[in-house]
Amino acid sequence: MTTPNPPRQLIVNADDFGLSPGVNQGIIQAHAHGIVTSASLMVRGPAAAAAADYARAHPQFSVGLHLDLCEWTFADGQWRPVYEVVPPDNPAAVAAEIARQFESCRRLLGREPTHLDSHQHVHRTEPAHSIAVREARRLGIVLRGFDAQVRYCGDFYGQSHHGYPYPEGISVPALLDLLRRLPPGITELGCHPGLGADLDSIYRDERAVECATLCDPRIRAALSEEGIVLCSFVGRRGAAY
Repeated sequence: MTTPNPPRQLIVNADDFGLSPGVNQGIIQAHAHGIVTSASLMVRGPAAAAAADYARAHPQFSVGLHLDLCEWTFADGQWRPVYEVVPPDNPAAVAAEIARQFESCRRLLGREPTHLDSHQHVHRTEPAHSIAVREARRLGIVLRGFDAQVRYCGDFYGQSHHGYPYPEGISVPALLDLLRRLPPGITELGCHPGLGADLDSIYRDERAVECATLCDPRIRAALSEEGIVLCSFVGRRGAAY
């Protein structure tokens, strides 16, 4: 007897919750009227408190911690730092800042984060990686890209690896194709919806396009047709890394 494939489940996680009022508005709209089921809180953002207010009022909307240690931009043919919260190669400084952001997250949400990831994937490199793994294990939560049960997909993005516009990547046809190719098991799909122009960022105008795509009724219809079940990180334990 053959074993049936596990069902396809999809967590749609919006990064940068709290970065600005417009980003909050886009994430909330994509949750209320689209397919977003989860978000990652940027506790240093000026709109973090408002984001946390929404999270507390909607407990089934899973909210994790989006570690924010630095940001880079591609200019003149190379990547250049926009800011560094702490030197990213200083283990003691990184550990202290991660601990501070965890504490801020707990204070804002009134609970532990449901999952862990980071701005521009800084948790993939040392020393942040080892610290993130340790904290995720301690809390029993999913660490993006390093969990044995939750596959991460970052293909829904409106720029190339060098920061050039790639609007095709966040179009309705692109997302429909991504859903059709979704493998069995649990997938986290990263996204960055937002509304308005209150953000000075290399990824600003694309956010409204993402929001429109995530709320397009054709996407919800495709989920039903493909038998894909939306879910979140609420109640989900992290698997061994």
